[in-house]
Amino acid sequence: MSSHAQTTISSSIRRLCAGMALACSSLSAQAAVFSPPVPGSDLIGELKYTPARHEDTLIDIAREFSVGQDEIVMANPKVDRWLPGAGAKVLLPRWFILPEAPRKGIVVNIPEMRLYYYTGGAKNEPAQVITYPISIGRMDWRTPLGATKVIQKVKDPVWRPPESIKREHAKDGDFLPDVVPAGPNNPLGQFAMKLGVPGYLIHGTDVNKAFGIGMRVTHGCIRMYPEDVAKLFPLVNVGTPVQLVNQPVKLGWLGDRLYIEVSQPLDEDSVSYHELLSTALGLIEKKTAQRPFALDGVALRQAIEKPSGIPVLISSTSGVAIPVPPGEPAGPITPVHTTEDDQPGQPSKPQPVPQGPLLKSLGDIF
Repeated sequence: MSSHAQTTISSSIRRLCAGMALACSSLSAQAAVFSPPVPGSDLIGELKYTPARHEDTLIDIAREFSVGQDEIVMANPKVDRWLPGAGAKVLLPRWFILPEAPRKGIVVNIPEMRLYYYTGGAKNEPAQVITYPISIGRMDWRTPLGATKVIQKVKDPVWRPPESIKREHAKDGDFLPDVVPAGPNNPLGQFAMKLGVPGYLIHGTDVNKAFGIGMRVTHGCIRMYPEDVAKLFPLVNVGTPVQLVNQPVKLGWLGDRLYIEVSQPLDEDSVSYHELLSTALGLIEKKTAQRPFALDGVALRQAIEKPSGIPVLISSTSGVAIPVPPGEPAGPITPVHTTEDDQPGQPSKPQPVPQGPLLKSLGDIF
């Protein structure tokens, strides 16, 4: 057997064992649970570093701390995804600007690939913001946008793959059955929450797909780590409102300082640097209409040129406005979105997707 084949088999076995260990051990993923921001502020959480162990990949660390794969790679551009090295400092991007949406129920920011759940409101129930990484639809199976709600909760769901997905898998020699029973190999995992848009779910995943969380790998549904959806499922009631938004640029106040958080825009939106800058400037104008503000244009440009998914201060610390440097960016905004095989995706030509109303249906997809 060649050394390459041995390495590939060893890597596959190691990933499977790591997944089983994480699923079965008492050290489950650490969800980000925060108190709501104080009135007038929009940020929650904090940044932390964790040292990598000898056997760790960034993907192992992401799952341990309930962070998505693209999310942790974007926050650590100089750290090797597969071999960070023992003792390497890995930044955990667990500091967030809340999306611009009603702070109730579930809010999903599609380009950020993150779900926010707002608890509280009932008598004697403390208000909290709970946030989890998610996977979203591939470019050819876009996750819809708009307002909906949870209409049904299902434990141990059965999956009936539609003909469109059967045909797609059959092209690769993978012939799906008419019915996939509940169990560890079910793509929906142990828990599923059906949305008001037919065919779309928030659900877990099978044991072989857990390391794809935080990437564009689904057929439109919202996929979560098994241990995360197990925590969210009992908290969410039928009828809970769900907002699905497309906000690659978020702005937020922390006291008298304004921050910007930029995620990679969706590939199919084909957003240029100047379009992203224009969007940011429009949001800044709106956000600062009633508050004194001096812009640090240099910080703004850097945040847009190199999206990190981490809040960046764009208030001028001197109180004197600094203009945005003119000219083209130093390089293109390079997406980090990957498939589960860590190769550039090869999506088919995308179909037009409405930016406001939700799609009608794509069948019973996952």
